[in-house]
This record gives sequence, structure tokens and C-alpha cells, in this order.
Amino acid sequence: MREPEGVLDARYSSPGARARDWAEAERLLTGAGLFWLSTVRPDGRPHVTPLIAVWQGGALHFSTGPGERKERNLAGNPHVVLTTGTDSWTRGYDLTVEGEAVRVTDDGRLRELAAAWEAKYGPSWHYEVADGHFHHGPGRALVFAVRPRKVLGFGKGEPFSQTTWTWGG
Repeated sequence: MREPEGVLDARYSSPGARARDWAEAERLLTGAGLFWLSTVRPDGRPHVTPLIAVWQGGALHFSTGPGERKERNLAGNPHVVLTTGTDSWTRGYDLTVEGEAVRVTDDGRLRELAAAWEAKYGPSWHYEVADGHFHHGPGRALVFAVRPRKVLGFGKGEPFSQTTWTWGG
């Protein structure tokens, strides 16, 4: 994935603000502990839920159980937004990642992701991999990758800023 150039939106930025580098946004995505996933229900109503995710290989990865609301929503509409940041208005940096959730089924790739989940979140997030799923005790989970089409970054406090990175599509 090519590295996009950040474009500052002066309409939503303080004087003197600068566009952030994509490498900085990637560091924040890698280190973020909690994300909010927004999907759309079959009847068009929005659905938002917190979850953990791993940034790896140019995509955010999350999991869900078969039949859960987010999995049912994705079956009808794979377009999602994942957000992360802080709950402060005067400090921190928020990110929104827009893209399409694509199921990851390759066991080799899933093993890499399972190792990344455990490295980031600890041994309680240890997964076995078989038949295109994560397995944890008696349960199993589907894994999705979201390769960004657009990412928005919001600097809070002085200076306030809004940076946009796009990949096309």
C-alpha cells in the first residue's frame, strides 16, 4: 500500500496547524487499545459497537462471532467506519478509518493475526486457528480486514487540525 500524503483542511484547523504524516497516524492505529465499529443494519439504521482491533499490513483487523449483529450487518453492507481516540476535547488525536470489511479466511494469515492479537492484548486473547476462523474455547470468530479508503485525523487542543488521507476508490 502506498503511503498517502496528508492534506490539511483549513476550514476545521487552527491557524498554524499542519497536516500530520501518515506514519504518525499508523503509530496511533497500531497503539490504540479500543475502537468503535460503525455498520449499517439491513433496515438502514446505524449500529455502533466498541471492539479491539489490530493494525497490520496496511489494514485494521477485527473479529466477531457468527450471527452477531455486526456480522449480520456486514453480510448486507460491508462498508464500515472504525474510530479511535480520546474522550477529551482539548488533547489527543482522533482517527476515523473508512473502508470495506473483507473476511480473512486464510489460516496462515489468521495465525499471524492471532499472534498479533495476543502480543497486543495479552494471553486472554489467545486464539487457535482452524477452518478459516479464530477459536477461543468453545466459541469461534470471523476475522475481517478493513483496508482504508479514507482516514480522517482530528488534532484536539491548540492547534486544532483535521488531516485527510485518501487511497482512491
